[in-house]
Amino acid sequence: MTAWPVLDWTAWRDTAVGLQLRTQIVGKIRLALTPWLNHSWHVPLYVSARGLTTSAIHCDTRILEIAFDFLAKALILTTSDGGERRVPLQPGSIADFHAAVMAALGDLGITLTINDLPSEMPDPVRFTEDHAQRPYDADAARTFWRALIQATRVFEQFRTGFLGKASPTHFFWGSFDLAATRFSGRGAPPHPGGVPGLPDAVTRDAYSAEEASLGFWPGSDAFPQAAFYAYAYPAPAGYAEATIEPTAAFFDTTLGEFILPYDAVRTAADPDAALLAFCHTSYDAAADLGAWDRDTLECPLGRPKIPRAV
Repeated sequence: MTAWPVLDWTAWRDTAVGLQLRTQIVGKIRLALTPWLNHSWHVPLYVSARGLTTSAIHCDTRILEIAFDFLAKALILTTSDGGERRVPLQPGSIADFHAAVMAALGDLGITLTINDLPSEMPDPVRFTEDHAQRPYDADAARTFWRALIQATRVFEQFRTGFLGKASPTHFFWGSFDLAATRFSGRGAPPHPGGVPGLPDAVTRDAYSAEEASLGFWPGSDAFPQAAFYAYAYPAPAGYAEATIEPTAAFFDTTLGEFILPYDAVRTAADPDAALLAFCHTSYDAAADLGAWDRDTLECPLGRPKIPRAV
């Protein structure tokens, strides 16, 4: 089995859309129970050894954790007092999945309501009204998760070379992508908003500081292939014309981002080196053209058991 698996958006598109909706239900539970943290860092999921997890959600004096276990083909809800419920990951409707998750929470003594309108998706149908029967290809979901593992591993290696404010490597269920962001330490002009399916207040909080962001998504109907991306906000003059490595990377004027096809990384002689080159050069373009204080913000990449020299 290759560490960097083949991802074909068209082959697993229906499972992917259904999985995105399921992650939104779980993400909205975390959103409803967690105090707001800047840049919406309180809402993402995280890549785990078995799938995707909310990590700890505090419910009064208890902890709730909800995990997509792609190996067991189940959504597993656990609490710190020993409670556990499982909801199968299988074909079926989003309405039935939503009802099963809410019932599992109720069994664990957790009662809440969520905004049941999907976020950042075209033509959204409320979870409670989405009775369409959707497929669930467990092998495809596991393959996507294995790609997330590799992307997370490289992004987190890249993270060790930065001393300034930086996000965790986390999975946003709204946009269904993995993201990691560095910040210059300066504020940014107010975002104009207008992102479909995302309240302007959320967008303005997310883009309240000058940043250089990396990410990975599996594809979409608008961009039907898995790809890595990079962008700067606000984009400094000349950013779109910067030279980015590897040579397969290009600037997409419609998206306003640099794109590196996942297949270009997967088939490279050294996939880690190819992705790290994209990480470094896209950040270099944002930092140099944006006049970031790089001497203060950066350090060598970390190595196991070796403290950073100060």
